[in-house]
Amino acid sequence: MKSQVSWKVGGQQGEGIESTGEIFATAMNRKGYYLYGYRHFSSRIKGGHTNNKIRVSTTPVHAISDDLDILIAFDQETIEVNHHEMRSDSVIIADSKAKPEKPEDCQAQLIDLPFTATAKELGTALMKNMVAIGATCAVMHLETEDFESLITNMFSKKGEKVVEMNIQALHEGYKLMTEHLETIKGDYELEATTKQPHLYMIGNDAIGLGALSGGARFMAAYPITPASEIMEYMIENLPKVGGTVVQTEDEIAAANMAIGSNYAGVRAFTASAGPGLSLMMEAIGLSGMTETPFVVVNTQRGGPSTGLPTKQEQSDLMQMIYGTHGDIPKIVVAPTDAEDAFYLTTEAFNLAEIYQCPVIILSDLQLSLGKQTVEDLDYNKISINRGELIDSEIERDEGDKAYFKRYALTESGISPRPVPGTKGGIHHVTGVEHNEEGKTSEAAENRQQQMEKRMRKTEHLLIEDPVEADTQHDEADILYLGFISTKGAIQEGKQRLEQQGVSVNHLQIRQIHPFPKETIQQAIDKASKVVVVEHNYQGQLANIIKMNVNVGDKLVNQTKYNGTPFLPKEIETKGLEIAKDLKELV
Repeated sequence: MKSQVSWKVGGQQGEGIESTGEIFATAMNRKGYYLYGYRHFSSRIKGGHTNNKIRVSTTPVHAISDDLDILIAFDQETIEVNHHEMRSDSVIIADSKAKPEKPEDCQAQLIDLPFTATAKELGTALMKNMVAIGATCAVMHLETEDFESLITNMFSKKGEKVVEMNIQALHEGYKLMTEHLETIKGDYELEATTKQPHLYMIGNDAIGLGALSGGARFMAAYPITPASEIMEYMIENLPKVGGTVVQTEDEIAAANMAIGSNYAGVRAFTASAGPGLSLMMEAIGLSGMTETPFVVVNTQRGGPSTGLPTKQEQSDLMQMIYGTHGDIPKIVVAPTDAEDAFYLTTEAFNLAEIYQCPVIILSDLQLSLGKQTVEDLDYNKISINRGELIDSEIERDEGDKAYFKRYALTESGISPRPVPGTKGGIHHVTGVEHNEEGKTSEAAENRQQQMEKRMRKTEHLLIEDPVEADTQHDEADILYLGFISTKGAIQEGKQRLEQQGVSVNHLQIRQIHPFPKETIQQAIDKASKVVVVEHNYQGQLANIIKMNVNVGDKLVNQTKYNGTPFLPKEIETKGLEIAKDLKELV
């Protein structure tokens, strides 16, 4: 028996690959296992290779696995593309229709089964995925009850006959695979777990739930990969609490509508990806200049231009911090996994209203669309803080006809913000430089005072947990620094390095801007080498670190920009090279 199994299904986009993976994963989740999934898919609507890799474990996992135990292949291309992940005790279970063959350098065993032919005999070729799921159950020695109940739930609206046909397809696949079990040399049976089912969601759904729980009641957005699921989640759920979603004509309109809603006193946000964020830059500057709260989710993907719209990358970091023209206060945060995405999204709305500025939530494709186990969420951790918002009558001397000082020069830089229509709160709002009442002013002294007022709002900002830390060593060989979805691969690589005598600390940075200088510097001072792990060519996070703290000659870049996630093995290999160099220096 094994403590974890890595399973993948692949074929042409549009032939049910995603649903096959979803059925398998949902059933395994119901059995109480921990899961981490990642989809490789084409930017085309139909056609092109796609696969869904799912790691199933008896303990929590936050990264895809280095290798692959079981590959379900609906075509030959799936074997060609994925066999390099497999070992000699791995197995490829392929559809006979594809006339599958092993490449010369393929180590895995190959079993071909008539997925399509069997499904056709039962009524329709569309059920070939159920035949494949049945074969999976047999090779993993899984009871089929959870799969049967899942099929019943999925197809009950289509009638009893459809349910029966799909369950029969499941059983036929099981029988077909059973005939080959004696010839297979690998072990794919999982250890039993007594755990109850967990939440199992993509990062985009966690962000959507976080926005809902954080008090957002309006979303304006334009569809774009990999952000669209956030809007889809909100369309389904926001009306249940009296909220509204508007699909706008473009990202410029989305940003400005969200800013207008926040100005009116309703918590609002938008979500997009790199190209959309480029269009929003002027609006983000407007939010900063008018001191209007504004939450933006950026689900990063491969760039520039259209780039790799369905692949992993983290190359928007510099743009999110410095993209707007002029100086404005801005907050950039980065959740480390789906669970953290929920909590940090709720906090983002508080930050936006407390500091009256734009807050950018940085995600990436791996976090946004990768589906993973999430522990039960604690809604008691959520609090709503609307900052200096005034929604009741403002006491003023009778006869005082002056505008309200919306941009008063306070010591903190944060000024009272009346909801439009509040008696006594009338003021002017403009993107042009303005005085305390909001009236246009180009006076040099006023410009300096207002600029300093705005910028000092976030000078000393530090969220409750600016980093997620695993730093048990006072003197570490290596400190790993990463952000967003690199967490899982670093964690696992760290564990392997520790087992080989390398002392490793790890910080996953949650607050990117303003940068948590002191926290990062303290960790750097305790390490011989600092490895910054990120998905971009230029080492943008490493450059941000060098701009803010003294890292000296300790820094080592570990970048990846081919559109695929980091593997734990890659972290381990690089770490061993560094550890070897350190020993040679001694």
